[in-house]
This record gives sequence, C-alpha cells and structure tokens, in this order.
Amino acid sequence: MAGVRAGTGYDSHRFTDGRPLVLGGVSIPDAPGLAGHSDGDAVLHALCDALLGAAALGNIGQSFPDDDPAFAGADSSHLLGRVVKRLADEGYRVINADVTVIAEQPRIQPHVEAMSRRIAALLNVPPSAVSVKGKTNEGMGWIGRREGLAVQAIALIDRRDS
Repeated sequence: MAGVRAGTGYDSHRFTDGRPLVLGGVSIPDAPGLAGHSDGDAVLHALCDALLGAAALGNIGQSFPDDDPAFAGADSSHLLGRVVKRLADEGYRVINADVTVIAEQPRIQPHVEAMSRRIAALLNVPPSAVSVKGKTNEGMGWIGRREGLAVQAIALIDRRDS
C-alpha cells in the first residue's frame, strides 16, 4: 500500500442573500446561499483541497485563484472534475471521501443521499465510498449565530497501478 495517500480539506463561507445554496453539487432549497468567488460550494471546495493535499499538488486557491475572473461564479462541480482529472494525469485514483458539514442551518440530513451520489459521480467511485454528514456547532461562535457554515473533508487516494 505504498501508493496510498490521505489528504484533508477545510472551507468556510458566510451566508448571503440573492444566491442559491449549493452543497456537494446539490441545490438546497429555502436556504441562503454562500458568498464566494465561484458558486460557494464549500463541500466541493473542501474536497478539492483534500484531494490536492493527498497528491501534494497544492490547494484550491493555487489551482483556481479567487482573483481570476475565469472562475467568477464557476460551478464547483467543474472545479472538482478538473482536480480529479489532474490526479488521474498524475497516476492517482480516488478510493473514498468523508465530509462533515458544520452548520446550524440548513439541516444536512435530508440532502445527504443526493450529495453522496453527486460526489461519487464526480469522483468516479461508488456511492458507498462517499460519506456526508452534518453536525451543528451547538449554537457557539459564528456558525452558531448562523452567519455561515464550515466543511471538513478527508480523501484517500492511491496509485492506479498499486
């Protein structure tokens, strides 16, 4: 298993009005959107960082700078697809991913299955290889005040020939 590598990712965004909320490539109705240069999908951003970190290929900001107009309003599903392709070009494949969304709102549980399926499709793995779960921050801090949300992710990759 010398080719197996793990990486972690983190992202957070403030809530904002006038944008749809997209998490894990899934539109979440009746919730404020997330501020960000792209579509603000903190789940996919954290996954990008986890995958890039596992392959020692930098971070999402290096790959998709927030001062580059080409990424303004970008669909984060496309960004994750580019990361997966880059890993494949480097000889890696994704084994699994685990994501924790930390938010008081919206409730994540009703959307877990749809997010897991969408992420699995983007990572080219079976849905059973993707875990998505929600946690609250027990009312503490900026997340507890419902100012935004945060996401932690971990991904496992290995060499395709391993």
